[in-house]
Amino acid sequence: MERNLTMIALFAALIAALGLIPKFTLGFGVPITAQSLGVMLCGTVLGAWRGGLAALLFVALVALGLPLLAGGRGGLGVFASPTVGFLVGFPIGAFVTGFIMDQWRSAPVGLAAGVSAVLGGILVVYAFGIFGMMMTLNKTLVEATLLVQAFIPGDLIKAVLAGFITSGLAKARPASLLSRS
Repeated sequence: MERNLTMIALFAALIAALGLIPKFTLGFGVPITAQSLGVMLCGTVLGAWRGGLAALLFVALVALGLPLLAGGRGGLGVFASPTVGFLVGFPIGAFVTGFIMDQWRSAPVGLAAGVSAVLGGILVVYAFGIFGMMMTLNKTLVEATLLVQAFIPGDLIKAVLAGFITSGLAKARPASLLSRS
């Protein structure tokens, strides 16, 4: 129990830390960080339930007002912003990533982690993000989807990194890969 709680807290902190570095802002004011890599790693390393809980803990800390999002944002106001869907999608994306990782044991760890990260950490999170943009910005599905297309290449790179990191962790410390235990 203590190990699970420690890992959940540690990965929530990892998501927060990855929001700080690297950070740069696109010309239209949207910051790019590595936070989604943290969400992907929650699932690939911790598995479905622990990974989802780590991302949920992160979202709860943001809701409580901790400035853990890019640009030092936090508090209930972020749940009324155009990016609310992405934030709400973090725990579900981490869960789906971990679920796929848990179920796809026949594949090599790196491949399973990369594919899981794409499906859960990108497709699921983007589905929530696009829906959030549709609601807050009053956009159509096509318009909201076009708004996020600039972020897809970077997130695909993060998914590949999640595969390599998870594979390296599996080789260096197999017992720490809770998604496969």
